[in-house]
Amino acid sequence: MRKSVVAVVGRPNVGKSTIFNRLVGERISIVEDTPGVTRDRIYAEAEWLNTAFNIIDTGGIELGDEPLLVQMRAQADVAINEADVIIFMVNGREGITGADEEVAKILYKSNKPVVLAVNKVDNPDMRDQIYEFYALGFGEPFPISGTHGLGLGDMLDEVVKHFPERADALEEDDTIHFSLIGRPNVGKSSLVNSILGEERVIVSDIEGTTRDAIDTSFTKDERDYVIIDTAGMRKRGKVYETLERYSVMRALKAIERSDVVLVVIDAEEGIIEQDKKIAGYAHEAGRAVVIVVNKWDAIDRTEKTMKEFEEKVRQQFQFLDYAPIVYLSAKTKKRMHTLVPEILTASENHTKRVQSSVLNEVLMDALAMKPVPSLKGKKLKIFYMTQIGVAPPTFVVFVNDPELLHFSYERFLENRIREAFGFEGTPIKIYARQRK
Repeated sequence: MRKSVVAVVGRPNVGKSTIFNRLVGERISIVEDTPGVTRDRIYAEAEWLNTAFNIIDTGGIELGDEPLLVQMRAQADVAINEADVIIFMVNGREGITGADEEVAKILYKSNKPVVLAVNKVDNPDMRDQIYEFYALGFGEPFPISGTHGLGLGDMLDEVVKHFPERADALEEDDTIHFSLIGRPNVGKSSLVNSILGEERVIVSDIEGTTRDAIDTSFTKDERDYVIIDTAGMRKRGKVYETLERYSVMRALKAIERSDVVLVVIDAEEGIIEQDKKIAGYAHEAGRAVVIVVNKWDAIDRTEKTMKEFEEKVRQQFQFLDYAPIVYLSAKTKKRMHTLVPEILTASENHTKRVQSSVLNEVLMDALAMKPVPSLKGKKLKIFYMTQIGVAPPTFVVFVNDPELLHFSYERFLENRIREAFGFEGTPIKIYARQRK
């Protein structure tokens, strides 16, 4: 289920980063008194009234031709476009400024719910000063204090009221949702077009052309799919970082909505550190994964090339040892026929259930093959195992003491489960619980 997104917007030095840190419960944004210190949008997860949501801390919006101010406004613009609800922050000590009015004009055009927060109202005597902010045209202003944490509950109550109804959770049917992630210019948009068999996504050699996630439905072999194309994720410090964190956030949201994630890498450039970081997002989210090696036509190949490349992939992506590898060329469409079957297999394994009786037969065979070791003079006893969930498949092993289940033996059990039931393309989670 997609989380709602809240953007904290306002001119520089009204306390946006302080409020952001209060809401997420830790000092994520840099907090200084220097106007404009927050130059990059930062996002995190917050929670209110048992409702989790993503929150974006933007750089301040201020009109002007200075590169920094133009960049910060661009950040705020994309955050506004992405948000379900906007917290518009102003400074209660300074009253309405011309910059506040310019921000308000931008927010009017967004057609998004706006909650007006008057910050730096640090004591009750200052509450009378908030009424002038009605003139901004966003209804009741909420007095808050980022420094002392005052008034945030009332403000968040109003924010949560505006969250859209979440009837758009992943469908409870057989539709397979999959996304493509990867650094810029690895050919994701070309890959989408090759899958669809038509030019539905703009293809360009310019890095970062795709800024937004684009959902496209299609049917193949009587199965329904939804493909989510995402912006490329670029390493920090590269050109025009203004939009890059936004791109990462879109990719993370796409992963949230996916059954299967295609990790796309460039056969010409090989594997770089950023590829592993990007793949880690999908793995940590517990999604099924298929590794796609694109531009396979562009390299010189021998009989050993594919085997040698696979060895490199397995070495660099050890945490994705369950993921199948597909070699193809989106440009020439060679080997494209091998991709969708792997997506289907990964999706089916991601939701596969195993009967407890069969599962425990495998467990008993595993225990006979490799008796449980002792740890600190204590011997682990494994009684039985059961599957408690899917997407990803999740198992509980009931033991005498969970702390005695060493990760190496847990890994052994995972390997035996995979040998018996497959589960190619999906991570597996195993938890130890004490039998009562």
